[in-house]
Amino acid sequence: MTDKEIKGINIVLVEPEIPQNTGNIVRTCGGIGAHLHLVKPLGFEVTDKHLKRAGLDYWHMVDITYYDNFKQLLEKYGADCNFYYCTTKGARRHTQVEFKDGDFLVFGKESRGLPENLLAEHYDECIRIPMRPDFRSLNLSNAVAVVAFEAMRQLDFAGMEEVGALTGRPEFAD
Repeated sequence: MTDKEIKGINIVLVEPEIPQNTGNIVRTCGGIGAHLHLVKPLGFEVTDKHLKRAGLDYWHMVDITYYDNFKQLLEKYGADCNFYYCTTKGARRHTQVEFKDGDFLVFGKESRGLPENLLAEHYDECIRIPMRPDFRSLNLSNAVAVVAFEAMRQLDFAGMEEVGALTGRPEFAD
C-alpha cells in the first residue's frame, strides 16, 4: 500500500499550540483508527510530557505524519482526496456532509483557527459544528471528536468494536 492509499479518516491539525489537546486527539485517533497529520510549526515539542500524558498509552496505535507546511500536505493528497475545513466560519453543518473513507478533516490552531485566506479558497468545503450564537468555539480536541465520530457514524463505525461487555468487577463498596 502506498502512502496515497490511506484508508480511514484523516485528522489534520494545522499549527496546534496546546500539547494536551493534541494528546487527547491522539487518543481519539487511536480509538477510531484515524491517521493524524500534524502541520508545523507546533506550539510544543513532541517529547512534551503533557502531550504524552494526554495520549496515554495509545501512541503506538496512531500513524502520525509531520509536514513543514499545509501546502506540502495538499500537494501530496489534495488532488485525490476530499478535504473538509472545520471552522466556526463555515456555512454548512458537519452533519450535512457525506463523508467517505479517506477524507481529511482539517482543524486550525486553538487561538485563531484556520487562516481566512485558506477558508476563502476552499469555502465550499468549510464545515461547522452548530453552537449558540453567543458562543465562540469548542475546545479543539472536543471539536475533533464531534466531527470525527460523525464521519465514523456515516461510515458505519468501520473497524470499531460494536458491542461492549461488563467486567464483573465491583465499583462501589457496600
